[in-house]
Amino acid sequence: MPTNGFQLEDEWPPLNGPWLIAGFKGWGNALNVAAGTIDYLAQQLGAQKIGTIDPDAFYRYDEIRPVVRIETGDLKSLEFPGGALYAGRTGSGSHDLILLKADEPHLRWRQFADALFETAARLGADTVISLGSMFDTVLHTDRLVSGVASTAALAEALQAQAIAPITYQGPSAIHSTLLMEGRRRGIGCISLWCHCPYYLQGATHFGLMSHLVGLLTKLSGVPLETEELESSWRKLNAHIQELLEKNEELQKIVSNLRKEKLHGTWSALKPPAGSAGKVINLKDFLEPK
Repeated sequence: MPTNGFQLEDEWPPLNGPWLIAGFKGWGNALNVAAGTIDYLAQQLGAQKIGTIDPDAFYRYDEIRPVVRIETGDLKSLEFPGGALYAGRTGSGSHDLILLKADEPHLRWRQFADALFETAARLGADTVISLGSMFDTVLHTDRLVSGVASTAALAEALQAQAIAPITYQGPSAIHSTLLMEGRRRGIGCISLWCHCPYYLQGATHFGLMSHLVGLLTKLSGVPLETEELESSWRKLNAHIQELLEKNEELQKIVSNLRKEKLHGTWSALKPPAGSAGKVINLKDFLEPK
């Protein structure tokens, strides 16, 4: 049944006090932490697809073009931007999870937020958490997560988990629109942001994903496994350490960050001018040749 651009299946599994967790691809998905966490949770819970987003309502195809696959003159598929909803039964007795993975919409953010909360209400969800990740002046071994909440009680819950409160003024992502709509409706809403090292690109930061999943466990009471993520992070970190030993520029960046962190001036650091071109793209090193 259509709901303002969200299309739900005719049937979905019964859900116990579900929370909706959303991860968006695009700018707010540094090192694939936000969208990758949704994929991981869906896999771990054996989540069932229960809905999709109408791409015509919220996306510009000149910004994210549909992807076509043609083989020897035969049109095999045409995939549009958008997203999907999944229902995951946790068996925890506390909360089941509704998972949304989507491209960040280009158009009608307020309508998107309205449709998302209407859909959440239809599914029985009374708490919405959006996940984001951004590049920052942090080390690849750091696991820093900041957050903002729509109520004082949820803000206290974040503080209890050592989630740094966000102070920010400037251009926003869809997450802020969701927070405002949640506050307007009186629905609990949280936005969590992982801070990724600006000097690394082209890989998934499994360590931050593991930390984020652990925080979701503490906030929701849902037991979620992280050992697979920790194992993947140990392997990736070993590759990074090998690159550090061979790359003097990367050694200098990491060394300077460590010194500033030790001296207490780390939080005020900004990536050096022109640093966008001075990063290590792990994809170049980790993909099979």
